[in-house]
Amino acid sequence: MCGIAGYFSFYKSYEKQLLEASTNTMAHRGPDAAGFYFNENQTCGLGHRRLSIIDLSTAANQPMISHNRQFQMVFNGEIFNYQEIATELQNEFLQKNQHQLQFKTHSDSEVILEAFSFWGNEFVERLNGMFTIVIYDTKEHQLFIFRDRLGVKPLYYYFENDLFVFGSELKAVANFPSIKNSLQINAEAINQYLHIGYVAEPLSIYNQIRKFPAGAFGLLKNEKLNIQFYWKAEEKITTEIISDFTEAKNQLQKLLLQSVKHRMISDVPFGTFLSGGIDSSLITAMAQENSDTAINTFSIGFKEASHNESIYAKQVSNHLKTNHHEFMVSEKDVFDLIPKIAFAYDEPYADSSALPTMLVSKLAKQYVTMTLSGDGGDELMHGYGMYNWANRLSNPAVKLLRKPTSQLLQLMSSRFKRIADVMNYENESLIHGHIFSQEQYLFSKNELKNLVKKEWQSDFHFKYHFDTKRKLSAAEEQALFDIKYYLKDDLLVKVDRASMQFSLETRTPFLDFNVVQYCLNIDEKLKSNNGVQKYLLKEILYDYVPKEFYNRPKWGFSVPLSKWLKNDLRYLIDEFLSEEKVNQAGFVEYRMVAELKNKYLNEPKFAHYYNRIWALIQLHNWYYNR
Repeated sequence: MCGIAGYFSFYKSYEKQLLEASTNTMAHRGPDAAGFYFNENQTCGLGHRRLSIIDLSTAANQPMISHNRQFQMVFNGEIFNYQEIATELQNEFLQKNQHQLQFKTHSDSEVILEAFSFWGNEFVERLNGMFTIVIYDTKEHQLFIFRDRLGVKPLYYYFENDLFVFGSELKAVANFPSIKNSLQINAEAINQYLHIGYVAEPLSIYNQIRKFPAGAFGLLKNEKLNIQFYWKAEEKITTEIISDFTEAKNQLQKLLLQSVKHRMISDVPFGTFLSGGIDSSLITAMAQENSDTAINTFSIGFKEASHNESIYAKQVSNHLKTNHHEFMVSEKDVFDLIPKIAFAYDEPYADSSALPTMLVSKLAKQYVTMTLSGDGGDELMHGYGMYNWANRLSNPAVKLLRKPTSQLLQLMSSRFKRIADVMNYENESLIHGHIFSQEQYLFSKNELKNLVKKEWQSDFHFKYHFDTKRKLSAAEEQALFDIKYYLKDDLLVKVDRASMQFSLETRTPFLDFNVVQYCLNIDEKLKSNNGVQKYLLKEILYDYVPKEFYNRPKWGFSVPLSKWLKNDLRYLIDEFLSEEKVNQAGFVEYRMVAELKNKYLNEPKFAHYYNRIWALIQLHNWYYNR
């Protein structure tokens, strides 16, 4: 796991220190080594910060050059089947060249580079892992770029006026000197952020910087960047569904076990994040089954009883006999991290679960360098309440009566007001984003028309409906939407930035593409069965952990944000949502912000507006601390 950066120009040279400074903004991603490559006329430079996980020797440092001396590579991530690829590559190499390919290291990096050198672009389809890979062809002066299927590892890029700059984090690109002073804030991104709480690919918060798409490879050649997709989730949906319970359970369990086993390959100490919920418990159970010794597990608890799930994590740990580390944290521990959000995430980011994720990452780093997480289980196996809402709102009777029902519910308590907001969508073509937005208590598109200043108003478009080989239910469409957007651009961003901020690698077994492709074709009735969400996943888990451990409501990895904003964090409202600061930033109408603050602070039925308040705070926090 690392941080990568670089530049490429067809004609112009750049000073080495520009890339060195840009790369070193991500020193937290790779504290173990820094390396750079520049071609002879300095029209191409590659930078790398290394966090050593596999093959800790200096021989595995990057940038790395291929055996034939033609290709230079920087790579961020891990390839979990690199040993199998190495064997396959050696066999084919021997048949073609009549002599053995000898690897100089035990790293996945060298295998990747030699696989590309031998097979070309199609090598990426053999990779099982999380990765962004950039390879420079020294002979042809061209650049190849690859990103993993689900977008676990990030890559930002700028391409204007003969200059291409890339980086694992936005700051590495935005701080490249010839770019920094030309950046303009993206109005579409501002509106999108206020609607869903994050900025989704391909946008970034700046007009000139974009996110390289997941499941794609690019070729920078002849003054053009050509991007092609080698994997899309919607294209993996088949006409047939897997509806036999026993078959689905056995095969999914087999795929998950293989995924966990692959992701335990490491030359450094590792552990799992264990919240005590379904997903983290299953990953932990499978990891422990594959280990001869007690694995490390990590959880945090809050002193507020309503937000302390550490007792459940401890219960699971005791049953599995893991080496458990439980950290009880105070509100101050969380509050101290708030000023670091703008630096860690580089653009407005409203997911408050970033705070406990940063905390548990910081604490886990004291013991290990790599962790496994349960991210992805909810999207693959319908674990969110929004999937129930998707099915409800697709009912013809609900469609017919939703507007008058919404108007009536608006007059009632906070709970019913929330339901009213979900039912009050603009039009059906925008429903997936609307359901997500209102489940997260954020601004609807209708609200944005009054909130955002006219000079910053901009429509934003998601791809809401996907071409698939079979017709999907409303819940399946909502889950696919989440895989394409929420999972990739919110949850995976959260975990990557939170863990790498403390030089900790996090791997996601649920997002092995074999697991994902299988889950996409499991019958919806095996995902949500008689009101039991994640039914099939729970049935697998109960082979390892007693069912009675989970007879409780789903809580999630959250903090008591609503309570804090009215008390200890009230200063954030006063500071970032003051009339002076709101008007100076100029994104939103202060009269609407003042009305929102008044409703939230003084009227109980608007208690669920806390996330709208938080989103506005983080927008202005980013603006004043960028």
